[in-house]
Amino acid sequence: MKQNLPRETLLEMYRRMRRIRLFEDLAEEIHRNGEVPGTCHTSQGQEGEIVGACMALRIDDYMVGNHRSHGHPIGKGAKLDGLMAELMARKTGVCGGKGGSMHLADFSVGSLGETSIVGSGIPVAAGAALGAKMKGLDRVSLCFFGDGASNEGTFHEGINMAANWKLPVIFLCENNGYAISTPISTTAQVENIADRAVGYGIPGVVVDGQDVLAVFEVVREAVHRARAGQGPTLVEAKTYRYLDHAANLGRNLAYRTDEEVAEWRAKRDPIALFDERITGEMGIKPAELRQIDDEVKAEVDAALEFARSSPFPDAEEAFTDVYGDRLAVDA
Repeated sequence: MKQNLPRETLLEMYRRMRRIRLFEDLAEEIHRNGEVPGTCHTSQGQEGEIVGACMALRIDDYMVGNHRSHGHPIGKGAKLDGLMAELMARKTGVCGGKGGSMHLADFSVGSLGETSIVGSGIPVAAGAALGAKMKGLDRVSLCFFGDGASNEGTFHEGINMAANWKLPVIFLCENNGYAISTPISTTAQVENIADRAVGYGIPGVVVDGQDVLAVFEVVREAVHRARAGQGPTLVEAKTYRYLDHAANLGRNLAYRTDEEVAEWRAKRDPIALFDERITGEMGIKPAELRQIDDEVKAEVDAALEFARSSPFPDAEEAFTDVYGDRLAVDA
């Protein structure tokens, strides 16, 4: 693996991973306090595969996510204030407070949307790639989805279409081992989700999702293939989420042990592994990372203050951003 990345790139990788971790730690806390309506799905532990994949893209490339939705736009470079305001249903949110935790979109960084419907982002990403190809653009589309979504019909339909038309799209399966509480080993009879790529005649690559640099290299190669007109790639990032399927579920599903989670936190944390590697091998000083920690903490705190001080949408705004105009009704 090539390790000659500029120090600015390495520091930005660290910064984005820390942004995701601190943003989501805070999101879990304010959700528990009742400040975030609805459910809240977080991705602590998965920061390596998110940031590694997103940083292999250009800012104008497309990105489609899923219900575990905050990390993806942050990994793509989104600002935090609008995201936090969206979680808290405020008018200043990236979707005007109407999307909430599971339905974020930030076109300024190419984030076309996150959605609660499992597997629904796969055909959206293929469609975005088709649109880019038809317009003669050299943009690519990156699609995040979970291991559970790999058993949905949209997985086959979207990838099969993208393969046949050689669309510039990267399908990235975030295999964190569990679909809510169901182990992937009980729902798929292949060792790796990426092994399914052979059925579509496209490359399938398995990568350590806790290694941000490994993910970056794999996705960067897939991006090169896509821009060159060689079609899609299926990437499977083996990763892990620390919290339950959704934050503050309030019940113990007993599908994994506390010891399992503790071992991943202690030995396979993507931020700690990256910290150790770049300070030990790549000349980054620990003090530089601690400064970034302080800056990110201030940034996240400022986003929370911005959201709390922002107004809720007016009631009349319920009738905007819909498919038709509000009909006049006689009194």
